[in-house]
Amino acid sequence: MRRKDQKQLEGSFSGNLIRELIADITSTNNGHKLQNGEWRKNLIEPEWICPLKYEMKYIEMENFKMEYLSPKEVRDDRVILQLHGGGYIGAIKNIYRSFAVLYSKALRGGRVLTIDYRVAPEHQFPAALEDAYIAYLWLLKYYQPKQIFLAGDSAGGGLALSLCHYLKEKKKLLPNGIILMSPWADLTCSGSSYKTNYEKDPLFGRTEDSMLFHKDYIGEADPKNPYISTIFGDFTGFPPILLQVGNYEMLLSDSLTVAKKAKKAGGRVKCNVYEGMFHVFQMARSLLPESRSAWKEIRDYLDYMKSDRRMC
Repeated sequence: MRRKDQKQLEGSFSGNLIRELIADITSTNNGHKLQNGEWRKNLIEPEWICPLKYEMKYIEMENFKMEYLSPKEVRDDRVILQLHGGGYIGAIKNIYRSFAVLYSKALRGGRVLTIDYRVAPEHQFPAALEDAYIAYLWLLKYYQPKQIFLAGDSAGGGLALSLCHYLKEKKKLLPNGIILMSPWADLTCSGSSYKTNYEKDPLFGRTEDSMLFHKDYIGEADPKNPYISTIFGDFTGFPPILLQVGNYEMLLSDSLTVAKKAKKAGGRVKCNVYEGMFHVFQMARSLLPESRSAWKEIRDYLDYMKSDRRMC
């Protein structure tokens, strides 16, 4: 891949339109449920229908459930462990089942394991991390670490990084790579973009009554614990990381700090900042040019990792 830490993409008309729409929605009382995460707790969705070319296996673990998506014609022996977002308070939603399909396509025919880890306020730290660790050990029964990739957005992105810190402590081999969409890596909310993008962020901006500041997951733990706020951890030995983030996000500095620290520790990192984009804009899938570009970038990353070429 090209030697470039940040790729600025011109914000599209449709992207700007959706960003403004999100801002309008969150400015209403009902929109506040998006900001503080209440909508995630009791969201009722239609039954998800698995695409015809795929099979979904549901696996019951002791404390959580897993969803194992497999193409009927497997063409890649690698697997992605997907850790969903939701501020550590939201369970798995249909969008992450759709993400699993997109990740499988990015692997050009690989499997994806998505875990419905325990969430707060009922299950505080370290419940989510424990579940992610158990899921990784489950994968190690069937895959070599070089076949495993982690992927996560928002809180799931932070959890993916926390898992790597934890695997190092347990002296386990780390996965082959990490894909991160706007990871929530600093639950102290101390990064510069929490201030500079406070008025810009269409989802979390202009209020401190949001998921970013109401951190049910932490409980009585120290928010600077690297298993909670991963920017305070040691990134030595981490696998290659692909980071994607929007420049309108309050969480922008989380991604930039992770990229900086991982590179300083000798890691290979590609961090792309998408102009005009909001938190986890990849959820738009094919509807926005920026989202299409982001998913193509993920596919390219996985292709390059398979060919064992250097990222940067």
